Amino acid sequence: MAILSFITGYIVPFVLVLSLLVFVHEMGHYLVGRWSGVRVTAFSIGFGPELIGFTDGHGTRWKISAVPLGGYVKFFGDEDASSRPDSEGLAQLSEAERAQTLAGAKLWKRAATVAAGPIANFILAIVIFTVLFSVYGKVVADPVVAEVRPDSAALEAGVQPGDRLVALDGETIRTFDDVRRYVSIRPETQITVTVERAGQRLDLPMVPKRSEITDQFGNKVELGLIGIVTNEQSGNFRVVNFTPVDAMVEGVRETGHIVTGTFRYIGNLVTGRMKPDQLGGPVRVAQASGQMATLGIAAVLQLAAVLSVSIGLLNLMPVPVLDGGHLVFYAIEAVRGKPLGAGAQEIAFRIGLAMVLSLMVFATWNDISNLIG
Repeated sequence: MAILSFITGYIVPFVLVLSLLVFVHEMGHYLVGRWSGVRVTAFSIGFGPELIGFTDGHGTRWKISAVPLGGYVKFFGDEDASSRPDSEGLAQLSEAERAQTLAGAKLWKRAATVAAGPIANFILAIVIFTVLFSVYGKVVADPVVAEVRPDSAALEAGVQPGDRLVALDGETIRTFDDVRRYVSIRPETQITVTVERAGQRLDLPMVPKRSEITDQFGNKVELGLIGIVTNEQSGNFRVVNFTPVDAMVEGVRETGHIVTGTFRYIGNLVTGRMKPDQLGGPVRVAQASGQMATLGIAAVLQLAAVLSVSIGLLNLMPVPVLDGGHLVFYAIEAVRGKPLGAGAQEIAFRIGLAMVLSLMVFATWNDISNLIG
């Protein structure tokens, strides 16, 4: 029973969410590749041995594979699923056949085909947020302080109950959630909080403290806190409803917040403001999927939107074997007037693969350590 509960509670939600994100990502590559005249030989959800599949009239093998940790589109003329050109095979193709390969397409079409995957993930996130905001609206609270916690950055800076926060580092804020979002990714970084008190505006410099909190599922998360709290009376909690157009605008804004927060988080890892053990892998994603599933479809969709943006950004990293690495190769080709040599690309792909595998091992180790701890 415990094993069955684990499978239905964690594995199934994880596989469904990840499969949706992978399908959308790869469909972006597929659609733009086909539009560019490139033949697609395989479209796979998952890696490894094929479980089920079929071949369509265009010769594309659509399949679900055994390892549900990604997927790929394989173009005609590619050596493998990472879209590395098969130099020897390409040399043996006729001119007509070469025109159907990704390597034989015009440079801008190759770049568009590669970029289409991450772009599809960003679009999916915007669509999900648009639907959620259209259906459920959004709970908001005014950025008014009800309580200042003892021994906090806000107390040391002179924030008082009743203060209304109007700007952070000169950036206007609308809701209390804007404060939380801005502060949480800036631990140990000085910020200037502008408050409105008795009709006057005061600029109060402070440094959010790096703090570890425990969420409702018992997960420990590190983030920046300044130590202010609002409540229903001070914050005027309410649900804001959106028209479809306004919901889409809010969806774009929410997606932008995730992108900004992700870059800031990476910067915090590099500078040591965040511990590297906060970086999670597939086990933690599976755990989060199961936990969100207990809260309902809206929570699962919100997680899917966040993960979709993360997948898009991860694939845009300038690392060979990832989409960003291919785009770097194309940029070099545009400057040089010819592509990098096969030997140089081979070395780059090997280094890129080693980097990706190392990151996966490190993230999985963090996941296991988190579960054991």
